[in-house]
Amino acid sequence: MGQKINPLGFRLGTTQSPHSLWFAEPKNYPEGLQEDQKIRDFIKTYVQKNMKISPVNEEILRIEIQKKIDSIEVIIVVGLPKLLMEKKPREIKEFQRNLQKEFHYLNQKFKISIKKIAKPHTNPNILAQFIVKQFNNRISFRKAIKKAIALSAKEEDTKGIQVQISGRIDGNEMARVEWIREGRVPLQTVRAKIDYCSYIIRTIYGVLGMKIWIFIDKEEE
Repeated sequence: MGQKINPLGFRLGTTQSPHSLWFAEPKNYPEGLQEDQKIRDFIKTYVQKNMKISPVNEEILRIEIQKKIDSIEVIIVVGLPKLLMEKKPREIKEFQRNLQKEFHYLNQKFKISIKKIAKPHTNPNILAQFIVKQFNNRISFRKAIKKAIALSAKEEDTKGIQVQISGRIDGNEMARVEWIREGRVPLQTVRAKIDYCSYIIRTIYGVLGMKIWIFIDKEEE
């Protein structure tokens, strides 16, 4: 069961919470979803162009949107910030005004806040970016995965981690699937707090697919 559906959607409402919090009538629901996606795309494009962050995924892990009747709040969650957290408040306010004008939120209170996660190495996206950097440095995939697992295992909240890579690993002619697991990763337990990500690795031999599951003992910020 754990490999047939997305582990995050499988636990939505128990250990996972949605990234968009708002209410709409059924006929207006599709429009609200499209608006959320446009906001996220606009933020990533703006940050990459005006704040000189490339790739932007190394800064922004997720964008949470909370909509109320008279206000909208956008929370940008970052992991290992290099430039985004160092920006002056004046530049953040300018960014906020541009986003407000782009989506015509002139009659609503609009707020952008930046939040840093407490323990970056318990986030699978950060570990995936670490593994990709190791691949770019010509380090073998087993050694790269074991280094990432060691980083995550140092955190006391991490109870288990599994990393899976599929494709033409190390340039072999035949594609295969390799995975390494340490600790417990109960994929079929709904109440287990499991964080998950899928990541694409582009190499000179082709595209590799990577999946990371992290079993976390308690709720993370």
